Amino acid sequence: MEPIANQQVAGTQNDDPTGFFIPIEVRNIKDIVHEEIPIHSYLSVFIDSEPFQRLRDIKQLGTSSYVWPGATHTRFEHCIGVAHLARTLASRFKTNQPELGITNRDVACVEIAGLCHDLGHGPWSHVWDGIFMPQAQPDTPWQHEMGSDMMFDYLVKTYKIPISNKDVSFIKALIAGEPGQCDPSEKRYLFDIVANKRNGLDVDKFDYIQRDSRMTGENLTFPVLRILHSAKVLDNQICYKIKDANQIYRICQRRYELHKHVYNHKTARAIEYMIVDALLLAEPHMKIAERVYKPESFLRLNDYIKNEIEMSQGPELEASRQIFKRIKHRDLYRSVDQKNIKFADGEDVKTYVTRERIYDKLMSNRASEQSAETDVIDNFDLQVGDIIVDITMMHHGMKQHNPVDFTKFYSKLTNAPMNAGPGDYSELRPVEHAELLLRIYSKKSDMKYLHAVQEAYRAVMDDLDVLLELKANPSMPAVVAATATPGPETPAAQPTVPLPATPGSDTASERTRKFSRVGSRNHFTSFKTSPLSNTRRLSSDLSSNTASTLSSHASDTSPSPFTTFEGCPLADLFQDEEGGKDPAVAGSSAATAVGGKRAREGEDENDSFLPVSDGLGIKRRR
Repeated sequence: MEPIANQQVAGTQNDDPTGFFIPIEVRNIKDIVHEEIPIHSYLSVFIDSEPFQRLRDIKQLGTSSYVWPGATHTRFEHCIGVAHLARTLASRFKTNQPELGITNRDVACVEIAGLCHDLGHGPWSHVWDGIFMPQAQPDTPWQHEMGSDMMFDYLVKTYKIPISNKDVSFIKALIAGEPGQCDPSEKRYLFDIVANKRNGLDVDKFDYIQRDSRMTGENLTFPVLRILHSAKVLDNQICYKIKDANQIYRICQRRYELHKHVYNHKTARAIEYMIVDALLLAEPHMKIAERVYKPESFLRLNDYIKNEIEMSQGPELEASRQIFKRIKHRDLYRSVDQKNIKFADGEDVKTYVTRERIYDKLMSNRASEQSAETDVIDNFDLQVGDIIVDITMMHHGMKQHNPVDFTKFYSKLTNAPMNAGPGDYSELRPVEHAELLLRIYSKKSDMKYLHAVQEAYRAVMDDLDVLLELKANPSMPAVVAATATPGPETPAAQPTVPLPATPGSDTASERTRKFSRVGSRNHFTSFKTSPLSNTRRLSSDLSSNTASTLSSHASDTSPSPFTTFEGCPLADLFQDEEGGKDPAVAGSSAATAVGGKRAREGEDENDSFLPVSDGLGIKRRR
């Protein structure tokens, strides 16, 4: 704490005519992460207000407490921690670099911005603005930053806080990390403290990585005080000691690991979708989404909306109550399958892998089996809405980029900003710094639905893999098919697409040798290597229109890789399988079609196989 004499002098500066920003300590808060946190008079006014106290009822990690029972911490303590770190960093600049001209008002505004940056969060934090609002009001984009703006204005006005309009604009711009939203005379580097748009390194991340790691029992901490003490302002931006480059990169890794293992845990994510479904069913009767547009109604919007629904008696909310009852009984939506996706393939995957396409494939598979098993369709009431396609991006803080490449450093010898070069920090780092996690969920937990959804999803992914290979290698040579005599209902064999011999690649033939994550745990399916695995064929229900879905991403000035394949139309690659017969395939004579089943050398005659799809023989054990 600064001497009182210095405080009084600083308080008389032109930027604080009322003396509101004089740092007079009024109390301390004991925090699990930062230990003792001093609270100054100007900050206490914001803390002891209804908009900020509302954050006590919003869990920081949403549904993660269903997986980690100790992860019940809230936005309230997180915001106090961010405010503390923001003041620590700004005060250090003020003390160690007096030439910067930082005032009490600058430090206080940065601290208030850290305190109020999450005022706009809805129930279960990112569940609200990330999943619920886009579905409840798809035509009206809403983010929690918009709520923070609204609630901050409401707080200042309602509690008659003596700060100017310039101060209000400054604090809101600090929360957004956007210097252009306030007076241009404000110091540029201050906007990188709470919400850093340069490289993502800000005190918000410093706090939640520490706090969330501790509350979930994950050992993902880092020396935050060392990082803050390493910081220095050079050329109007925050720089760090070059010897701390490894620690900076470690922070980026910690962020990714939390997103990978905690924030996107499959069970917590399933419960998020259940809560969203319950809220959507209640929305026509409770008008929950409309509460975000008025501060008075927003004050009553927190995690206890669940209790409000559960304690209701009306029949109109019965469906919502049943979903919350399922959560209590652990009858959750089930994760059927998952796959890590390259960042570069993200848009193609989002476009192609939809629940409608999976459902169509599923019903096609079921219909093809109905002739062999007449009771297949009976009591099978899965609907397209029962399938969830969840695609989540995970990165180190700047999507596909390495945040360290956008961070400035300094050394003892050169007191000037510089980039971290080769050898300045560990060379053991990934080639890619972003990926997508694709998960498929079923709202119905019966094994017959899980099996069917998984089989259909994998067939869709096999089709997509072929299309992506064609897109990446439009000049891939065709393989001339072996001579065969086509049957009366079987078209002549067409050229097939050879599998790339890329070491370590996750090709269809390699996937057939594995159990799925779900399959190995719940025994949905067991895949055997097919004699057709040396070739990859597009499944029979693909069309040239399907292929054009991905080709639409290509430039209009370049020829589409899906138009032709070595001089023959893409449609000629499609092969039909009817009556249990297959067209001939190059180099493959081990499989013989007999009555919809395949007799393979060395296989037990009591084992039956589903119809071959994309070169995979799916064995069903009697």
